[in-house]
Amino acid sequence: MPTSGVRLARTSDVDDIAAVNVRAWRGHLGGVLPGWVLDSLDERDLAMVWASSILNPPLPTQRVLVAIDDDALVGYVAIGPSQDPDADPRAVELLALEIEPGRERQGHGSRLMAAAIDYARSSGAESAVAWCALQDEPRRAFLQSAGWAPDSAFRDVDVSGGAPDEASTDDPPVIREVRLVTDLR
Repeated sequence: MPTSGVRLARTSDVDDIAAVNVRAWRGHLGGVLPGWVLDSLDERDLAMVWASSILNPPLPTQRVLVAIDDDALVGYVAIGPSQDPDADPRAVELLALEIEPGRERQGHGSRLMAAAIDYARSSGAESAVAWCALQDEPRRAFLQSAGWAPDSAFRDVDVSGGAPDEASTDDPPVIREVRLVTDLR
């Protein structure tokens, strides 16, 4: 019998998480990240990163959850304490939320976010933050429709790390991100 829902990620999920990660980023960040960044994504490397996040989370309250539909992994979310310098100690951060391309708008993102927020509340969180590329309007619209709002904070993220020589420029590629927040009380 097929299963659907959200559960904690397992190490046996890491290859599927990495594959969704690569396909989702290439699908919705094509106009945001330089092509060489998207071309350099390696599922094996990402699987190792996700395995480490699941087995040895960098912080004890960090969690990775996955959405399952018809026994297939169709999305994931990662949540942990906010590391922003101005963060309230009871703030969590939505670190990642990706859905398999072609499986969007089927409720998986909403279920993943609800499960992550439930986990955050159960561990004492009172607010949540998420950083979103300014150009990623669909993600920002999704978060805002769920009650998140910009708080006027922004940051510039240099994405030139590991740039091939032909991609190097005097002006490194920078992505401007805006911070969205929501009250969990």
